[in-house]
Amino acid sequence: MSCKKSPEELKSIFEKYAAKEGDPDQLSKDELKLLIQTELPTLLKGPSTIDDLFNELDKNGDGEVSFEEFQVLVKKISQ
Repeated sequence: MSCKKSPEELKSIFEKYAAKEGDPDQLSKDELKLLIQTELPTLLKGPSTIDDLFNELDKNGDGEVSFEEFQVLVKKISQ
């Protein structure tokens, strides 16, 4: 996934993965992992792990990542 995608394209990608299990408006850790492995395979090449990334994105601590929380990641990697 290029970070040059429109907000609509990003929302579509988010929804595609969020719909795999549970709440279609939230990414579980497994859904986030799948999204990253498929769409952003170079993102976790450094010392970061999916757990670190998930904990960083899940600002409200509810165990899931909302689209708003996901946008933080998109902004971070597009800089």
